[in-house]
Amino acid sequence: MCFAGSVLILAGCASTPPAPVEDRSIGGHSRRGHVTGPSASRLAAGSYRVRRGDTLYSIAFRNGLDYRDLASANGIDPPYTIYVDQVIRLDRRARAGRKPAVASVSKPARESRAQSATRSSTPPLRSGGGSATVPATAVATESASVSSRPAPSVPPPASEAVNAVPSAGMVWRWPADGPRDGGFVPGDPTRQGINITGKSGDPVRAAADGVVVYSGNGLIGYGELIIIKHNSTMLSAYGHNRRRLVQEGDRIKVGQQIAEMGSSSASRDMLHFEIRRNGKPVDPLAYLPSR
Repeated sequence: MCFAGSVLILAGCASTPPAPVEDRSIGGHSRRGHVTGPSASRLAAGSYRVRRGDTLYSIAFRNGLDYRDLASANGIDPPYTIYVDQVIRLDRRARAGRKPAVASVSKPARESRAQSATRSSTPPLRSGGGSATVPATAVATESASVSSRPAPSVPPPASEAVNAVPSAGMVWRWPADGPRDGGFVPGDPTRQGINITGKSGDPVRAAADGVVVYSGNGLIGYGELIIIKHNSTMLSAYGHNRRRLVQEGDRIKVGQQIAEMGSSSASRDMLHFEIRRNGKPVDPLAYLPSR
């Protein structure tokens, strides 16, 4: 899930659907995702070329990295603006001298001369959660999106308040009401989260307060995916949705509906839910209330 590729990141102009590919790396189920070409925009080992719809958070999530380390390795400051065709170094080494995030800073990523030459025709891709203003034409996802619709503002019913538990200074709740199918297994790339089954259209709710940092379908195996940043270390991810109801930059409250359950990139209707800490998958059951 919350934490197979990444974190960066994160509305919507329709484009010609790319060729689907088969992927069996998530949750032990066959998934269908998309790539944009024969090489899936990858360069030499350890590098990645930014595609339309990417955010720094989604790139980090895809590669199991902490978004702060990825930003530091590439000289990208908050609000973590990246550009289509920019080459990102996937540096897995933690940076001891990491600078604290300052949301008001808006400095673009360092780039090569070739990238600079194309800047005038390449709009920036903003990673959600920052405070900088980006032209509307700069934000795009890889398929038509409903995320332009206003985020639901109705709070969850009072009866749902019991389904929440404080943890690590945060209040967590289950993101869906259906039965759990499969569990988290440390070190197993096919068991990085939990699956919650249900019916198409069932509400998918935020597991904790946060900011949407990715809303799209660019991560293979996750279908329509939402990633929420809760604080500097914690993220949660919600995959296989039928429809996304929020967009990057939206501030979300625990229990707020963010999507409708579906089967995008899955064999049946379900929610694939992950929690990541410092870029690494952790067992969601260690944070969610028992039920």
